[in-house]
Amino acid sequence: MAQKETQNLQLIQELEIEMMADMYNRLTTACHKKCIPPIYGDAEIAKGESVCIDRCVAKFLDIHERIGKKLGQLSMQDEALLKK
Repeated sequence: MAQKETQNLQLIQELEIEMMADMYNRLTTACHKKCIPPIYGDAEIAKGESVCIDRCVAKFLDIHERIGKKLGQLSMQDEALLKK
């Protein structure tokens, strides 16, 4: 039984890593598209681009957290309904 639990834990960890990598890739793509012009005029990130990236990342992570909390609440409600 302990081996089964270890396998389940490993599977959960792998799924979490995959989800985090997916979120990072989506964040990178969205914020790069929004904040960095397609033709680079300078090798360095400009101040305006940097501010845009900071705001974009903050918003993306805030929304991701809100959605996670809401999904958690819905999951708990579903579990409560199933127990009844």
